[in-house]
Amino acid sequence: MLEQHYLTSLFEPKSVAVIGASERENSVGAILFRNIVSAGYKGRLYPINPRHETVQGVQAYKSIEEIGARVELAVIATRPQLVPGIVEQCGRSGVKNVIVITSGFAESGHSGAALERKMMEIARSYNVRVLGPNCLGIIRPELGLNATFASVNAAAGNLALVSQSGAMCSSVLDWAKSNRVGFSTVISLGSTADVDFGEILDYLIYDNRTHYILLYVEGIRNARRFMSALRSAARIKPIILLKAGRHAAGSAAVQTHSGMIAGSDVVFDAAVRRAGVVRVKNVGQLFYASKALASKFRPLGKRLAIITNGGGPGAMAADRAGDLDIPLAELSLSTMQALNAALPASWSHGNPVDIGGDATPERYREAILAVAQDPEVDGMLVMLSPQAMTQPMEVAKAVIAASDQTDKAMLTCWMGEEQVAEARLLMEDAAIPAFRMPETAVELYFHISTYYRNQKLLLQTPEPTSRQVRPETEGAKMLVEAVLQERRKVLSEMESKAILRAFRVPVAQTMVARTPTEALLLAEQIGFPIAMKVDSPDLVTKTDAGGVRLNLTNALAVRNAYHDIIETVQKKRPHARINGVSIEPYLDRPHGRELMVGVVRDPIFGPVITFGAGGADVEIFSDRAVALPPLNRFLAQDLIRSTKASRLLGEFRNMPPINQEALEEVLLNISEMVCELPWLQELDLNPLIVDEHGAIAADARIVLDYMPPSGDRYSHMAIHPYPVHLIHDWQLPDGRVVTVRPIRPEDAEMEQDFVKRMSDESKYFRFMDTLRELTQAMLVRFTQIDYDREMALVAILHNDDGKDEEIGVARYVTNPDGESVEFALAISDDWQKHGIGRKLMTALIDCARAKGFRTIVGDVLSLNTKMFRLMTSLGFTVHPHPEDPAVKRVVKPLQG
Repeated sequence: MLEQHYLTSLFEPKSVAVIGASERENSVGAILFRNIVSAGYKGRLYPINPRHETVQGVQAYKSIEEIGARVELAVIATRPQLVPGIVEQCGRSGVKNVIVITSGFAESGHSGAALERKMMEIARSYNVRVLGPNCLGIIRPELGLNATFASVNAAAGNLALVSQSGAMCSSVLDWAKSNRVGFSTVISLGSTADVDFGEILDYLIYDNRTHYILLYVEGIRNARRFMSALRSAARIKPIILLKAGRHAAGSAAVQTHSGMIAGSDVVFDAAVRRAGVVRVKNVGQLFYASKALASKFRPLGKRLAIITNGGGPGAMAADRAGDLDIPLAELSLSTMQALNAALPASWSHGNPVDIGGDATPERYREAILAVAQDPEVDGMLVMLSPQAMTQPMEVAKAVIAASDQTDKAMLTCWMGEEQVAEARLLMEDAAIPAFRMPETAVELYFHISTYYRNQKLLLQTPEPTSRQVRPETEGAKMLVEAVLQERRKVLSEMESKAILRAFRVPVAQTMVARTPTEALLLAEQIGFPIAMKVDSPDLVTKTDAGGVRLNLTNALAVRNAYHDIIETVQKKRPHARINGVSIEPYLDRPHGRELMVGVVRDPIFGPVITFGAGGADVEIFSDRAVALPPLNRFLAQDLIRSTKASRLLGEFRNMPPINQEALEEVLLNISEMVCELPWLQELDLNPLIVDEHGAIAADARIVLDYMPPSGDRYSHMAIHPYPVHLIHDWQLPDGRVVTVRPIRPEDAEMEQDFVKRMSDESKYFRFMDTLRELTQAMLVRFTQIDYDREMALVAILHNDDGKDEEIGVARYVTNPDGESVEFALAISDDWQKHGIGRKLMTALIDCARAKGFRTIVGDVLSLNTKMFRLMTSLGFTVHPHPEDPAVKRVVKPLQG
């Protein structure tokens, strides 16, 4: 792996020039330069000001070009009109990184946007990276670098703060100073004209000073890069995110401030949940959550037990838990018996567990240990309100002692100030989160339990519902292209259902009649009873326009309904185009639940899948949950559980439970449809009727749009799906078939067996260590990958006994330079010299080239002559390793 991330010189510069450094009191240039000097920057510092010989006692230069030495970072604090010319001077002088503090660019209107475009054109022509404009700057405490105009510096620590708002950075720094919180890095992004969240998260993955990442987000420019980097970083370092623009007024303010379209907040929330990130709503929650993650606080679920010495505070905590849908744990019979034995008869006999205002430290301890044994309890909130007979400090010691005897997550709330402040500090020093108010404590429990739940979502890497591209799918694509060639975007119901059938979504048969006589013929052909609906590309809800008639049982009713539908729709929607009336079977499902499945396009994150209650009243109840595709069964179940409608799907009012698997299959097939049809803009299945026998879409509407050609077939998606197109079979000379395909999460056991079968020599050549077994963490890393930034191809032999066997694997990961990948190859000892390595490496090289990487490299032990023969035959050249003489580096260019 290459040693440094390509942004290292931006965030760890050995030399800094401040362009616009000033003596003028309270100017940005003066404050900025003074902050760098006073922080004790350890590198070379150059003030640039054409009107001064010195700035704040340091020799000044008239321009960056006069310095005559290499400068790694230039910080620009001048009038906006001067910035493009200064960036050009930096480019000519070999400066590769600039921070533009100056405002007045895209956020200020059309003229500012034009100035920003000019600046970026110049920067790109010289390969200069730009942080900002309109940003506060950066702080690196370990380097003594405070390149901001903030009034507060940051203490050293292990938190990285990345914020689009300079004002938010200042507020957070002020909060952190009074709360003894330190930082590894503080980065103000500003307008993100160039360097954005994705690249910074990539850098922070490799920054060993950073253990936790705090993000303040206003808008996202590149959703794929953001999600890919967010998911990669969240696998390694906990991320806590605060986002502005949750409501309409906030979104408008964000656009004014950063010049960005905020997109749907509901979709953003679904995206960060999928990325394994916890989202908070204010600065206090941001730091409480980070401190809790740094402690041993690890709730495994949401079921909370409250132990308190006051009924009122316990009720306050329970109310806030109810607000946040945190269930209070139902205590088991054995727990109730243990509490009855340990507590006075007057205890509350339920959850919250009120142990009385005269509770002693011993009573607290016994209550905690009893509740901690309950398998229905995921976490505990222990509360104390100071009363005449309480001993806050002694109870705190008892709580700490009890916490050492259980693995259950615990947080505390010692209400008040003077009497309990010391006790709170004692518990915080013992890594037990301690709060003043019950609501704040419960909110933290919500956020951290959500974080660990979201980490489960992060580990989901959906595989395709089909293992190969089907002819039906290709037929659907041909239909889409034919419709677009006709310059139509809204499909008829028949066309919509044809596409859904191609992706195995069950739909009611539909045919369109253009005259009453055709309606009669089709009704006889389908069989009574039938349903009739107006066929119009201009009507989203046919019922509202009077265009639906149900349960028609004879020919006369069909003729009358045809005329009635046409006349009613023409009267209610005179401008609507009417193609005819669709005829379909009337679905009589007495136990059916009417649901809705949809697809919409978010302007930032692309297609999202929606699910909730359906039927005519869908807009009134507004029961919607959203998820980013692709889905697997776990994610489909999570989407269903996220709605109120899920409560009606089990046994309900003498109705049997629905066929849950059939509903999940619909969601999985819709997910595959979204992946494979980039033209899809909107999809509405309403109602989707589900009962104990299965699911069927009674009505369907699809809207398409043109998509620009792209080398990446999944460029329309924020999360790269399983690349089904890379699966191919290879027949060996003896007739056996080997499948080469991207790795999947369920391959973990097969991957472990593969490594166990390797000889010590093969393990040594592959891992440079005689590794005996893979840890669970390594299996996760090896089999749950982000297909956008890495690839692992496995060769699978299909044995006669029906059990698949892994016989080889080749993988690459993106290097920190962002332009090259590093590969690794391992072949089972029994299958060497069969061409497996060549087949895997050729496929892997093609993948890396298609992704636009410039170079593929690998480190090979000097003793591994077989690998060198293979690599040279594939066009690699062999070079000395820059650090290890026992290793050679093989390199192959991929472009040009």
